[in-house]
Amino acid sequence: MFLSISENVSSQITLTETGGGTKKPGETLQVTCIVSGFSLTDYSVLWIRQAPEKGLEWAGAIWTGGGNEYNSALQNRIKITRNTSKKQVLLELSNLKPEDTAMYYCTDTQQGNLFQRPWTQSPMTFWQKK
Repeated sequence: MFLSISENVSSQITLTETGGGTKKPGETLQVTCIVSGFSLTDYSVLWIRQAPEKGLEWAGAIWTGGGNEYNSALQNRIKITRNTSKKQVLLELSNLKPEDTAMYYCTDTQQGNLFQRPWTQSPMTFWQKK
């Protein structure tokens, strides 16, 4: 899964998701978002997911200060951490259920504003926090 964003700035912002795969119920999903073109202390990173034939669903976020916010439906199973020096954000979702089957994406914010951009795996161009 690869996402590239061009803005009217000198550097290009990219976010690349790695990990995932096929899991069994009860196992833990680990997906890493590798970012470039910005600092994790300047931008927040948010995770969204899209189940087959369904809309985009907000999963959670890690803010510039390192705090988290999670979708209440996932509250006891989700954990988002970051390594600022490696420019990586890790999503962990434990005790997997069949309804967790989805494409998982990371996106970024700057100063609280979301950038609208095309998704490589979806025709939708924006997501709404539920």
